[in-house]
Amino acid sequence: MISPTLPAELKAALDGKLQGFSRTEAAHRSKRISTSYRSGGGSGTIKSDADALAYALARMPATYAAVAASLNALTGMTPNLAPETLLDVGAGPGTASWAAAEAFPSLQDFTLLDANATLSRLALELARGSSRLADCRYLPGDAGGNLTEVPQADLVVASYVIGELSDAAQRKLTEAMWAKARHALIVIEPGTPAGYARILALRQQLIAAGAFVAAPCPHEKPCPLVAPDWCHFSQRLPRSQAHRQIKGADVPFEDERFIYVALTRTPPATRASRMLAPPDVGKAEITAKLCTKHGVELAKVPRRDKAAYAGARRWRWGDAVIAES
Repeated sequence: MISPTLPAELKAALDGKLQGFSRTEAAHRSKRISTSYRSGGGSGTIKSDADALAYALARMPATYAAVAASLNALTGMTPNLAPETLLDVGAGPGTASWAAAEAFPSLQDFTLLDANATLSRLALELARGSSRLADCRYLPGDAGGNLTEVPQADLVVASYVIGELSDAAQRKLTEAMWAKARHALIVIEPGTPAGYARILALRQQLIAAGAFVAAPCPHEKPCPLVAPDWCHFSQRLPRSQAHRQIKGADVPFEDERFIYVALTRTPPATRASRMLAPPDVGKAEITAKLCTKHGVELAKVPRRDKAAYAGARRWRWGDAVIAES
């Protein structure tokens, strides 16, 4: 299991970039870019090296934390997965590639794909400081375009990218990414109802194409949640002083809400229920909302069962618990 915090090599590379760069300017640029993203502008608003750096300083820590948590869930269900090649679709500054390098020591070859030349320059500059990513290759390409010339990879990752596409383009990209994935595909999106809807559509499309769900779901059945409820998770990460200044935040931590799906060519090695919310720890019992192979269930662990209660106290939102056959 990997940490949600940025690897030391990446943090050092970002800190080096921050030298001589006004944090006030970074905060201003970051705010403008975030506003554009929320209004559907996507990465097209990142036009200069300063824009790319401001975006990376503000968003890489949270994005990395969400990707790391998602990869931890995948490795938990597929302990024998040892990919040697990676395709990072919509790679931006390379966040998901850094997380994958941490999660899979077996990775030897990294291909990053993105249409934004400014972000690709930054990604390659940051990668030079990595013992694993220094020789990665960055291909110019629109995630909504044709991936015919893009090589296959054992593992394909797409983080925070499909939301920038139309419904038709999302379906096209989903098909293309699955065709490129020899063993596994993992897609991460913001933990909003809209992000959940996009993941549901992708999940349904690929199950129909023969994919198996490794995480977070313990089955390939339709999602049992009923609106207004939706599936999402949260990862807490610490904020450095510079990160707080750039984000305009006072608290020393950030909670990143995200949703993901990890799909494999073969059935996962194990099945487990998934924690759909923080457990309710009461005086008499712990109550946990779980997605199980039978649907959504409330697990109740009484305090009098000391061993089980002690184990349940360690449960966290998003955990895989209660192994199933």
